Amino acid sequence: MAGVLTRAARAFRPAGPPPVLVPEAAAVLGALPTPTVVLDAEDRFRFANPAAELFFQLSAGSLAGMSLRDLLPEDNRVFGLLAQVRAHDAPVADHDLSLESPRLHRYGVAAQGAPLPELPGGVVLTLQDGSTAQMLDRQLNFRGAARGASAMAEMLAHEVKNPLSGIRGAAQLLEQGASEGDRELCLLIQDEADRIRKLVERMDMFSDREIERAEVNIHEVLDHVRRIALSGFAAHLRIVQEYDPSLPPVWGNRDQLVQITLNLVKNAAEAVESDGEILLATSYHHGVRIAVPGSAERVHLPLQVVVRDNGPGIPESVRSTLFEPFVTTKRGGQGLGLALVAKLVADNGGLVECDSRPGRTTFRLSLQQPPRRVEGGATP
Repeated sequence: MAGVLTRAARAFRPAGPPPVLVPEAAAVLGALPTPTVVLDAEDRFRFANPAAELFFQLSAGSLAGMSLRDLLPEDNRVFGLLAQVRAHDAPVADHDLSLESPRLHRYGVAAQGAPLPELPGGVVLTLQDGSTAQMLDRQLNFRGAARGASAMAEMLAHEVKNPLSGIRGAAQLLEQGASEGDRELCLLIQDEADRIRKLVERMDMFSDREIERAEVNIHEVLDHVRRIALSGFAAHLRIVQEYDPSLPPVWGNRDQLVQITLNLVKNAAEAVESDGEILLATSYHHGVRIAVPGSAERVHLPLQVVVRDNGPGIPESVRSTLFEPFVTTKRGGQGLGLALVAKLVADNGGLVECDSRPGRTTFRLSLQQPPRRVEGGATP
């Protein structure tokens, strides 16, 4: 990759300060799916491709007036990498970097720098977020896992629910003439039968059904979920709101969006202490696009919804399988809440990702805008 970037970077033809990227080089760097920036000798941004805009969550225009030192502390390892590139005039790579500051929170980042010969001190820097790199693959796995849970639910519905009704009915009949000790056992059988039935019914939510999507005010959805939480399972917590008031509607199913955010808030509430805090935030990010498997179509997912808590974090051992059915960190948990979230988000054409470390866990939803309408009311 570094060799390709170095050759592409040589297409720069500086014509007085500041250097200008000619269209051919800009097209090459702009088409790369990897976040790529060009830095001058003072680490000022001279170019940022769309993937870099997403990575830094700033537009290219905003980055153009900034230095990388405005985003990261002086002792960050990435500056050591840049110094090595300039000192040796050769590509240098580093892995598992933490890019953390009040404005940037990225972990497990792989960075690669290549010298830019025609810009003294210039460096082409690529940054690959490990969690982002795996996000699409995981999303496809989530959908496959959800389909597996759906098939299991259908099997359980036919093979378990009917016998359960018979077992519960028999336990009720036995209870009528049972001794005190046996009556407790009969009640236990009934309770367990009810618990298994509820589990089967919950798994039935994974079944594939057509959903109707429309324009949804996500802030109304979040306010609704917040009221439910504060009147029940999160009554002991603070729920803070940071909304982008200019956010356009989400294209989705309102009931499912309520279910998604309710599950995430409930998950957060169960993770934090009595003095904990949950943040609900929304924002708009240009350039967030994903390729649809099997086609040339790219889906725009600019609407971001964040549910963040200040709990102890998710154990690293389960992070990679967090959204799969029956994976849980809770004693007595069924491991279906986050699997259902992943399934419903995918049904609504979006993505869900999780970033967790001690003291902060963030679930981020990336959702679609309503389809653009053309004359006559049809969508293109």
